[in-house]
Amino acid sequence: MSPSVRLQEMIRVIRGARTQGEERGVIQRECAAIRAQFRQADNGTRSHNLAKLLYVHMLGYPAHFGQMECVRLIASPRYNEKRVGYLGAMMLLDEKQDASLLITNSIKNDLSHSSQYVQSLALCTLACMGSAEMCRDLAPEIDRLLRASNSYIKKKVSTVCSHTHTPPLLPSWLRVLHGAVVLITELCERNPDTLEQFRKVVPELVLMMKGLVMSGYSPEHNVAGISDPFLQVRILRLLRILGRNNDTASDAMNDLLAQVATNTDSSKTAGSAVLYETVLTVMDIKSESGLRVLAVNILGRFLLNNDRNIRYISMTSLQKIVQTDHNAVQRHRGTIVDCLKDQDASVKRRALELSLALVSAVNIRSLMKELLLFLSSCPPELRAHTTSGIFNAAERYAPSQRWHIDTILHVLTTAGGDVRDETVPNLIQLITTATELHCYTVHKLYRALITDISVQSLVQVACWCIGEYGDLLLRGECEETEPVQVTEDDVLDALETVLQSHMSSPATRGFALTATMKLSTRITHNVDRIRSIVSIYGSCIDVELQQRAVEYNALFKKYDHMRAAVLERMPVIDKSSPGHTNGESAGGTIKELEPTKLTQEIVFPQEPSNQVSDENDLHLHNVFNNHLFLILNSMISSDRFFFFVSIAPPSVTVYEKNGVTLKLQTDTQTDTGMTVTLTATNSTDGDITGLTLQAAVPKSVQLQMKAPSGDVIPAHGLGQVTQTVLLNNPNKVGLHSLPVNHFEGILSSKLMFFQITLNSVVFLNG
Repeated sequence: MSPSVRLQEMIRVIRGARTQGEERGVIQRECAAIRAQFRQADNGTRSHNLAKLLYVHMLGYPAHFGQMECVRLIASPRYNEKRVGYLGAMMLLDEKQDASLLITNSIKNDLSHSSQYVQSLALCTLACMGSAEMCRDLAPEIDRLLRASNSYIKKKVSTVCSHTHTPPLLPSWLRVLHGAVVLITELCERNPDTLEQFRKVVPELVLMMKGLVMSGYSPEHNVAGISDPFLQVRILRLLRILGRNNDTASDAMNDLLAQVATNTDSSKTAGSAVLYETVLTVMDIKSESGLRVLAVNILGRFLLNNDRNIRYISMTSLQKIVQTDHNAVQRHRGTIVDCLKDQDASVKRRALELSLALVSAVNIRSLMKELLLFLSSCPPELRAHTTSGIFNAAERYAPSQRWHIDTILHVLTTAGGDVRDETVPNLIQLITTATELHCYTVHKLYRALITDISVQSLVQVACWCIGEYGDLLLRGECEETEPVQVTEDDVLDALETVLQSHMSSPATRGFALTATMKLSTRITHNVDRIRSIVSIYGSCIDVELQQRAVEYNALFKKYDHMRAAVLERMPVIDKSSPGHTNGESAGGTIKELEPTKLTQEIVFPQEPSNQVSDENDLHLHNVFNNHLFLILNSMISSDRFFFFVSIAPPSVTVYEKNGVTLKLQTDTQTDTGMTVTLTATNSTDGDITGLTLQAAVPKSVQLQMKAPSGDVIPAHGLGQVTQTVLLNNPNKVGLHSLPVNHFEGILSSKLMFFQITLNSVVFLNG
C-alpha cells in the first residue's frame, strides 16, 4: 500500500483484513511510511498523514510519535491543518505531558484570531485537555472572549470554565445561560460546600424553566416542537442536585415539575428526554406524594413506547423506586409483565427483575402464573435467575403449603438443571412439615420420577419422598390425586432405574440406595430383592455408595433386629434450628449461637432412639444400644460434630477443617484404664468460643473428665485448649464396634464416643 493513499483507502484495506495479524501488518507498514514522511520537509501531506495516524490510534495501536506533528500543525496558518492539529492534540496529548505546554503560545495567538472558528478550535482544545496552569496563563484572553457579544464563542468559553472548575469570573459566565447551568452543576457535584450558595438561585431557575415550557415556537432553539430541550434537561438536572435533602428548595420547584410533567409531549424523543429528567428530579427531591405518583405514571407510559431504549430506562427507574412507591408501580404490573415477551434480552432481564419485585401476598397466584409461563420459554442465561426469584417469592408469600410444593415441583420439572443447590434440602424440609400432604406429594413425585429421570434435583427429592412415605404410595389411597395402583415391584423398578442410569450423579444414586433400603421396612414381599440390590453396591467403585451399601448389609445381617428402628420415618425438621443454614450462609461464616447446656457424662440409653442432625444428608440416624453405638452416616451439623476414635494409637487427629484442628492423645494405657487428652488449636482470624467436650462410654466403664484449660481457642494459633479424660474399666469388659469408615478416626475394641461443640463457628462442609 502506497503511503500517499487517501484515508478512506487505508480504512478500506484495514477493514478488509481477514485476520488480526494481517491487520497488524498493514498498520505497521503504514505507520513506518508516516514516520518517514514526518522526517521529510513539509510537502503538504502532514495533515493527511496525521489524520491517518489518528485513525490508527482509535484502533488501539500506538501513535505517540505523532505528538510533535500536532504542535507543528497547530502553529500552521492554514485552517485545514489547524483543525487536524487541534484534533490530534485532543486525542494524543493531555495535561500531564510536556508536549502540551508547547501549544500554549499557539492557543494564545489563536484566541486573538480574527476568525471565530479558529478561536473555537483553541477553546475546544483547552476545554478538553487544558491544565489549570494553561487556563490561568490564558485567563485574560478567556475573559475578553467571554465579554464579547458573540454568543457562539461564549458557549465555547463556558465549556472551558466547566473543565477547570475554577470560577474566578462567575458573574460574567452567567451571561451564557446554558454554559452557566452546566458550570454550576459541575461545581455542585464536585464541591458540596457550594450548594447553599447556589440554592439561592432556585427561584430564578424555576422562572427560566417555566418560560421555556410555556413559551411559543422559537425556530432557533426548537427541537421537534420542544423549546430548547437541551437547556431544559440541564436545568432539571441542576434543580435535582439543589433540591436533594432540602425541603425549601424542593417546595419551590414542586409546581414547576408538575407543570413540566403535564405539558410536555412524550411522542417525540426530545419530549421523552425532558420527561425522563423530570421523573428523576421528582424521585430524588423531597416531592409531594401526588407528584411521585405522576412521575410513576410517566414511566408507565414509557413502557408502551415503541423505542426499546425508552422501555429499558423506564423499567430501570421503576426498579429503583418500587420499594418506596410499591402501590404506584403495582398499577402498571400488566404492562411490565407484557415486557417479558420482548425480543430484546436486556428488556427481558429488566422486566423479570421488576416483576419479581412486584410479587406480594395479594398477587402471588396471578403473577406466579406469568413467571412460570416465562420460565418455560426464557433464554438459558435468565433461567437460573428466574428460578431463584420464584423460589424466594414462593417462600415469602405462598398462600398454602400445597401451592408452595406444586410451584417448586413445577419449577424443578421445567428447569431442574438450573436450580440452586439448596433447593433439595429446602423442599425436603417443606415436605416434612406438610404432614397432611405426604400422600399427595409422594404420588406426584412418583409420577414425575417414572416420567423423566434426567432432572437430578427432582429425582433426589422423589427418591427421598418414596423412601420416607413409600407405604402411603403403595396404599393407593389419596383424595388429592387420581387413584393409581402402584405395586412394590413398580417402586423398586423405578429406584433401580435411577441407580443404573448413566444420567444419575453419585449423590442421586445415594438418595436412591437409601430410599431402597428404607422401603425394606415399609413393604412386606420384596425384602429379599432389596437385600440383593444393596449387596450389589457393596463393591461399587464409588466410595460413598459402597460405604452405604456395606452399612446397610451389616444392618441386614448382624443387626437385623435394629433395622426397623434405624430406618424409621424422619421427624419434622425444624428450619429455625441452629444446624439449618438454608443455603444462605457462606463457608466459614462466623456467627454467635446460644450457649448449649451440656452435662459432663452421657450414658447410652437402653432402647434405640433416632436423632436428626442435618437434612442435607439422608443417612441421619444414630442408635444407642448398651454396648453398641452405631452411626450409619455423617452426623456432622453446623455447630457440633460427632466421631468415633480409637484409643490404640498414641495420637489421632479427629478434625482438621476451617482452620480448627482437634487431636486426641493417649497418655497412659493399662488393662484397666487409660488417660486421654484433647488438644484444640485455631488458625483462623477470630477467636472461637464455647468449646465443650462430651464423652459417652458403656455402663461398665467409669468416666472422669477433668476441667478444661479454657473454653476459648485463640486465633492465629497463638494458644491451645486442652482437657483430660480418665477412663477406668475394672471388669476388663471387651467392647464390639461396627467398622464404619465414614468418620474421621479409627475403631478398635475399646470404643469411645465424643461430641464436641463450638458455639461460635459454623462448619458448613463438615
